[in-house]
Amino acid sequence: MEKWFTRLGIFFLYLVSLLPFWLLYIISDILFVALYYIARYRRRVVQENLQNSFPEKTNKERGYIEREYYKYLADLILETIKTISISEKEIKRRVIATNPELLEKYYRQGKSVIAVSGHYCNWEYASLNFSAVSEKKFMIIYKPLSNAIYDDFFIDIRSRFGGIPVSMKQTMRKMIEYKNEQTVSVMVGDQTPTMADANYFTNFLNQPTAVFLGIEKLAKSMDDIVTFYKMERVKRGYYTYTLIPLTENPKLTGLHEITEAHVRCLEAIIREKPQYWLWSHRRWKFKPRDII
Repeated sequence: MEKWFTRLGIFFLYLVSLLPFWLLYIISDILFVALYYIARYRRRVVQENLQNSFPEKTNKERGYIEREYYKYLADLILETIKTISISEKEIKRRVIATNPELLEKYYRQGKSVIAVSGHYCNWEYASLNFSAVSEKKFMIIYKPLSNAIYDDFFIDIRSRFGGIPVSMKQTMRKMIEYKNEQTVSVMVGDQTPTMADANYFTNFLNQPTAVFLGIEKLAKSMDDIVTFYKMERVKRGYYTYTLIPLTENPKLTGLHEITEAHVRCLEAIIREKPQYWLWSHRRWKFKPRDII
């Protein structure tokens, strides 16, 4: 019965994805009211995260960020649903790379690239755009969902334009498999590690924050160039992203240097326009004192 309801839910999402963007954004405006005022979805989590991240701001300033975040969250939900049926032509029109020549430069050097960002703006749109415009093998590193049906569903979405979805635990094996080919691997660098994997803490948004070291380890093992892709929202449904080189010689970097580089880039864009980060995520589940 549960599987039947799950499949029915997926079919409903598919029907919603067929709606034009202008109608989706009308639905989004209604969804914002439902999330923010009626359901009050995770508002305590968002308020606590904003308070700890921006203690220098006034209550009014944090309240403004909070409301703008929920408006964007509603848009993000509907835009993500749209990925089920959006065309390759449409995703190329709505997401623009400002400096694609940088990838071409690395390709000419025979290098593979790791592109890092966070849960900022519409990271799913960025992944679809990468795979639509890249002529090389393009891997999308993701954290599997607990529901196997929904997990398979999102794998299908992420692979629509040629991307290769790879679960986090299989990343190294897949990168080794393609070590003789040029690849681009897109990774989200702000996933929360489990307590067992919380081996490194850094100061992020005024708080000690556990960070995965996997990106740094992969870059050094495979000698892949590391870039950060800075995504910006132009207007509703339209984005740009800019590739920022972090290191072209990962094996020559110091301990935690790559990790700190991508964390600082993410922190900078969040401080610039905080409403586009995923504040309802329970990012700070534990502190250094919790690690024994």
